[in-house]
Amino acid sequence: MSQPATAATKADNFFLEAMQPAFREDPYPLYQRFRGTAPLLRVADTIWFALGHTEVAAMLRDPRLSTDEMQHATTKAGREPDPNRVRSLLFMDPPDHTRLRGLVARAFTPRRIEELRAATEAITAELIEDMTRHRGTVDLIEAFAYPLPVRVICTLLGVPARDEAIFTDWSRGIARSVDPSILRSPEVEAAITDARRGIRAYIGELLAERRRKPGGDLLSALAAVDIDGDSITAREIISLAQLLLVAGHETTVNLIGNAVLALLHAPDQLALLRQRPELIGPAVDEFLRFDGPVQINQRVAMEDLDLFGHKVRRGDEVLLILGAANRDPLAFPDPHRLDVTRDARKHVAFGGGIHHCLGAALARMEALIAFKALLEAFPKIELAAPPTRRPTFTLRGLETLPVAL
Repeated sequence: MSQPATAATKADNFFLEAMQPAFREDPYPLYQRFRGTAPLLRVADTIWFALGHTEVAAMLRDPRLSTDEMQHATTKAGREPDPNRVRSLLFMDPPDHTRLRGLVARAFTPRRIEELRAATEAITAELIEDMTRHRGTVDLIEAFAYPLPVRVICTLLGVPARDEAIFTDWSRGIARSVDPSILRSPEVEAAITDARRGIRAYIGELLAERRRKPGGDLLSALAAVDIDGDSITAREIISLAQLLLVAGHETTVNLIGNAVLALLHAPDQLALLRQRPELIGPAVDEFLRFDGPVQINQRVAMEDLDLFGHKVRRGDEVLLILGAANRDPLAFPDPHRLDVTRDARKHVAFGGGIHHCLGAALARMEALIAFKALLEAFPKIELAAPPTRRPTFTLRGLETLPVAL
């Protein structure tokens, strides 16, 4: 049975360390210190941590746990809800989530993702060619990992190429909104608000244009969805577009950057991929497990529960530490070693249950094409200078990755 928390000391200590540069470089030792022997760790009066793979995987799928932070006890006690999360598909429960995700699935189909393959390959080839012309030292994030997914997601949404740069600025602002509020300064909150206001206005105008003159993009498809008189409202489409921009773009940037850095730190694994390129597809799961782009998820108990021997009260929040679950030695032997031959398909980097990542297939496709092209084009890739990490917690990625080609 868990022990009572003492004035939220454990949570305070965790997030204090999470704000330090050392955590951004390598959060996994901190996760290990908090892992302990109990399935759940109570870190505050209404907050629990789950760091084990078995527990995290189960709670991602537990229908008694909500993703709606309005259900959190401290919210109901008077705390204002996070305005950056209200009405997002990520933070909806059934039946609203069931309805909206079902409608989105009619437009966001595997066939549509497959149609993006040719565009992804063309964008990748163009970026590789640019890096080839400027052989020497390049920032792989700026030259490749960032522009590739932003161009793909803009192609998907039907955003004109001339507007890709401003989309990138908005995306960086909105990405901070998924961090715990304790890690967000007033300046960060202001940047989030500005980014959300900008993208809402832009998508609203673009949606109106697509309704007047539909195209082959996802916005046009969403606007056309109508099942037995049920359609997606303009507000819902704008919210979905904002979600896709961050979830379908920022995470893929982080996946590519984190994976390349992991390979550069494990030259034997990089050499193995060069020798056996057929391993690149399965290796994407190992990259997602080893240093995933999303480190944390959250659930709120909808009723009093007995979870893994712990009495969790209605309104309690459970923070699911995905990064810790993916390094659980009980699930993955020698978890701190990158192994591109490992079967890592049970990782939780894409979440699980009804909230399993909508863009998982797109992320896998982009990553496979990106890694294959990089390894084919550049027989030598080496670190040219220390990389820098982005100042985010929930989304883990690189700000810069200087490499010599």
